[in-house]
Amino acid sequence: MENPPSPNIHPHPTDVSLVFPPHPVWVRAARETVRTLLAASGRSELADAAVLLTSEAVTNSINACAAKGCTTPVTLHAGWADPARLRILIHDEAPGLPAIRTAAHDDEDGRGMHLISYGADAWGVCTHGPGRGKATWFELGRPR
Repeated sequence: MENPPSPNIHPHPTDVSLVFPPHPVWVRAARETVRTLLAASGRSELADAAVLLTSEAVTNSINACAAKGCTTPVTLHAGWADPARLRILIHDEAPGLPAIRTAAHDDEDGRGMHLISYGADAWGVCTHGPGRGKATWFELGRPR
């Protein structure tokens, strides 16, 4: 006899979105949104990497907005590209593209895109879509 699914795990993974002002106080909410999606989907083994990379990508978007005077909201979308593969996308309307750069040993920033490029199974930046700006995305959960 098969055990019934746990009432705490959503039987079919779902997607979530969060739209927020480009302010650092929202980074925590973005992390917790992703953590909650993974817990509800029964995929908590992805949480550490997903939360770290979400934090880096959201912080990059917020910093880009601050540097360029962009006040339009940042959008986080997290969902399942397929049942095993989580895709997270962060969109902002700040001009310019994020770049991998070499941070000096004592720099307090400049490592976010490195972390994303090393920690994600796939990642990229796209500029096509309905609005201005760009979206940084990454995926986790694919077989390596």
